[in-house]
Amino acid sequence: MPDPCVITDEVGRRSYECDGLTGFRQVPAVVVLPRDAEEVAACVKVCARHGVPFVARGAGTGLSGGALPVADGVVISLQKLRRILEIDVENRRAVLEPGVFNLDISKAAAPYGLYYAPDPSSQQVCTIGGNVAENSGGAHCLKYGFTTNHVLEMEVVLADGSVVTLGGPSPEQAGPDLRGVFLGSEGTLGICTKVTVRLLRTAEAVRTVLADFPSIEAAGETVGAIVEAAIVPAAVEMMDSLAMEAAEAAVGAGYTVESPSALIIELDGPAEECDEQFAEITRICEEHGATRIHVADSAEERARVWKGRKAAFAAVGRISPDYIVQDGVVPRTRLAEVLSQIASMGSEKGLRVANVFHAGDGNLHPLVLYSEAAGEHDKAEELSSAIAELCVELGGSLSGEHGIGADKACSMTRMFTEDDLAVMLRVRTGFDPDGLCNPGKIFPTPRMCGERPGPFRPHPLEEAGVISRL
Repeated sequence: MPDPCVITDEVGRRSYECDGLTGFRQVPAVVVLPRDAEEVAACVKVCARHGVPFVARGAGTGLSGGALPVADGVVISLQKLRRILEIDVENRRAVLEPGVFNLDISKAAAPYGLYYAPDPSSQQVCTIGGNVAENSGGAHCLKYGFTTNHVLEMEVVLADGSVVTLGGPSPEQAGPDLRGVFLGSEGTLGICTKVTVRLLRTAEAVRTVLADFPSIEAAGETVGAIVEAAIVPAAVEMMDSLAMEAAEAAVGAGYTVESPSALIIELDGPAEECDEQFAEITRICEEHGATRIHVADSAEERARVWKGRKAAFAAVGRISPDYIVQDGVVPRTRLAEVLSQIASMGSEKGLRVANVFHAGDGNLHPLVLYSEAAGEHDKAEELSSAIAELCVELGGSLSGEHGIGADKACSMTRMFTEDDLAVMLRVRTGFDPDGLCNPGKIFPTPRMCGERPGPFRPHPLEEAGVISRL
C-alpha cells in the first residue's frame, strides 16, 4: 500500500489509541488503511506471517473498548471501505462494504420505499462493520430484532488472511450457522469486508407517543403491561429526568424535564392496526398514572422526539464533565426493581446516574456521572461494573448491544462457568489458532483482570522525565 495508507508517526497513531470508551488507551505500533478487501487480506497475511496481533477498527464509536489497540500490534482501519455496492430492490437487499455508515443504508434505500431496521443511537456515525462485530440493536430492536436478524451474508478475512463467505442469499442455509457465530464476536474471529443485509418496506403508518410518569417505577410497570396486552410496539424507550434535562437542552425535543420519567412509544404498520393499538396503549398509560400523553402530530415533530433520545448520551456532557455509559439487560418484569436498586447504589457512592434505555427489551444504558477533576473516576468505574453485574444477578446479561470488549471481560465469570468460557475459547481457536485477531477482548485474563481500571496513569519514571510513553 502507498505511504498515505500507513500511519507510523506518533501523533497519527494516537488518533487510534481508544474507541468511545476513552478510559482504556493503548497506542498501536502502526495503523494501516486498506482500500479494499484484497488489501485487508494482504495486511492480515503479513501479520500472520510474523505473528503480529491486529485489531480491526470501524468508526471507533464502540463503548466497550472492543477496538482498543494492542501494544506492538497493528490497527487495520476500515474507514476507506465505504461503498454501497448494490441496492437490490426486487429482493430487498443491500450489499455493503464495512465502512458504510448505518444511517446511509436507509438513505440509499429510501427512494425505493425501503429502509434498514437496526438503528443504534450512533447510527449517523457508526458503521455496518462495527454493527456486525457487536450485533448492534437500537431503539426499534423490540419489534425488528438486532443486526443478526438482518444480515444474510458476509465476506470475511480470517486470521490467516484467507477469505471465506459466511451465510448466503437466503436467511436459512444448510449446515452450521457460522454466520451467526461470527456476528457479535467483537472482531475476535476475523474481519468482515462485505455484508449483505435485508431491507424492509417502509410502514404505512407511524404513531409516536411521548408519555410522562410520576416515577421511574410507574413507567417500568407500564412497559410490562403493554407487553402483557400482546402489543409489540416498534419501540419503547425510557428516559429519566436527568437524561431528559440534558437532551432537551441539546436539541429541544419537547420533553417535560420536570417529569421523573417518560416513555417514547412508537407504533408502526397498517393504519387501522396502529389506531387500535394506540387506543389501547393510551388506556394502559392512563391506568399507570401517566401525567401527560402527547402524540407527535407530524414527521418533523416525530423526528425531533427521536433526535432527543438518540442525542442523549452525548447531551449528558452538558450536565456532567465526565460519565460512563453502561450496557446491561434485565427481564422486563424486573425493570422497576433494577432501576430502584441502581438509584440506591448511586446514592451510596454519592454519584448521579442518568437512565436512558430500550425499555421494551430490558436493555439498560445507565450513565454514571462523575468528575475526573474531583477524583471520582474509580468509584464511578466501580459503580458501573456493579450495575452490569447486578443485571446478571437479576436474571439478565452483561451486555445487550455494546459488547464485552476490554471493559467487562473481568465480569464474564459472573455470567458464565469455566466450562462455558472454555467452549467459547475452543470456538475462537478454531477461527484463530494463534490468537492474533483482536486479543485481550471478551475473555478474562490475568493481565487484564490484574490491571487497575480507569484512565491512563503515568509511571513514576515517566513523571520524572526518565522515560517517555510512545
